[in-house]
Amino acid sequence: MTGKKLKKLLEENGWLLDRIFGSHHIMTQEGSRSVPVPVHGSTDLLKGLVHGILKQAGIKE
Repeated sequence: MTGKKLKKLLEENGWLLDRIFGSHHIMTQEGSRSVPVPVHGSTDLLKGLVHGILKQAGIKE
């Protein structure tokens, strides 16, 4: 999964883009901590990283 697809998945689950710091898009949600998503073009993210981000966001696959 690419960073762009992961960002879109988070947005579909109520997360909003708060800011961009370099290649990391910081997503936030009311009452939750922020979740950084690395967006490096069309490069796939490692499986463990994707699972960790989804776990932080409280999204089950």
